[in-house]
Amino acid sequence: MTQKAAFTEKRFLVTLVFVTSLFMFWGIAISLADVLNRHFQQVLHVSKAQSGLVQFSIYGAYFIMGIPAGLFMKRFGYKNGVLLGLCLFALGAFLFVPAANAQSFGFFRLALFIVGCGLSTLETVAHPFVASLGHQETSDQRVNFAQAFNALGTMIGPLIGSFFVFGSGSENVSDGLSSVKILYMVLGTIVALVALSFAFVKVPALIEPHAPITQGFDVEEVPVPSKKLFQHRHFVWAAIAQLFNVAAQSGTWAFFINYCHEKMGMTDKTAGMYLGIVFMGLMLIGRFAGTALMRFIAPNKLLAAFALGNIIMCLVVAQSWGVISFVALLMINFFFSIMFPTIYSLGIKSMGSQTQQASSFISMGVVGGAFFPLLMGQIADHDVATAYYMPIVCYVVIFLFGIKFYKVNH
Repeated sequence: MTQKAAFTEKRFLVTLVFVTSLFMFWGIAISLADVLNRHFQQVLHVSKAQSGLVQFSIYGAYFIMGIPAGLFMKRFGYKNGVLLGLCLFALGAFLFVPAANAQSFGFFRLALFIVGCGLSTLETVAHPFVASLGHQETSDQRVNFAQAFNALGTMIGPLIGSFFVFGSGSENVSDGLSSVKILYMVLGTIVALVALSFAFVKVPALIEPHAPITQGFDVEEVPVPSKKLFQHRHFVWAAIAQLFNVAAQSGTWAFFINYCHEKMGMTDKTAGMYLGIVFMGLMLIGRFAGTALMRFIAPNKLLAAFALGNIIMCLVVAQSWGVISFVALLMINFFFSIMFPTIYSLGIKSMGSQTQQASSFISMGVVGGAFFPLLMGQIADHDVATAYYMPIVCYVVIFLFGIKFYKVNH
């Protein structure tokens, strides 16, 4: 019997705490976009299909910024990659001020695109960064633990968004956009201060992922890879699975408030509270539960089981069965919880010196979130419940990755 590897090492604790906090910040930014989606429908009078461009602007930035972020990280290191991401994040947030003054949906989309470039950089850097803060055998646990705080951020985002954005209940353009401006000024200032603080953090020498994997999860031991990047089947499938995963996530989140309003008769503010406290809270619970379960269940098997759960939940949501369908809608986020970090960590396993490149391409898979809300929005303009059939295709792909295509092989 071999002794199980530790979660992390004492020398990494300060860095782990700081990098984990970054996951929370981009969780706030991503979930705020779902509040903006509904708010722009009201204040700027755009359709559901057009409001999907909010997600398109953010997730489209992931596709554009994925490779440059990976190259920057490889050239200048993890710490500087984090600083670049935070600076872009803050810049995009501050651009909400002139966008609100201009009352321009296009200007808001530009600001969201720059925010998305910052988030893409942070995600590209933070996942391999956290994976390197300890042994490879426990990298899945560390990434899922850090992503639990991302889930906390997705709870905070809708709550503060509902307070600032929906708080007045006014659909007047000036009043509605003034609240958005104030919110993003505060957010930009906080992110800028975090960047300044992180500049003074001393990062110890990291454990780069060159060592063979020894855990008993049906994964072959693989030394430093000698194959070309796209010859690693598990990495290619991880990038594909991540594309479909984020597509399903972005579509589900984007029209959550619409579903609550149209099918459950809630006000937008009440729906925003459900989004922040219950919907995102279930994702937080799921990530802590998933981290614990991975001590006993192979990450790929847990991923497949959760994907199967979401196929069932989407089928129930699409039926419009009142409270039953609403509970199923909430449970989608519980089963979604482990998907992003687990796909990510399985995809970069045993990639050695190619880890940064692999991380870049998996981050680019997030572009799925740019297009899916636009497609779901076309259906949601007719019936929001029917639109929830669409994510089923995504969860089938994730199920196949977890059952078969996750395997690292020669």
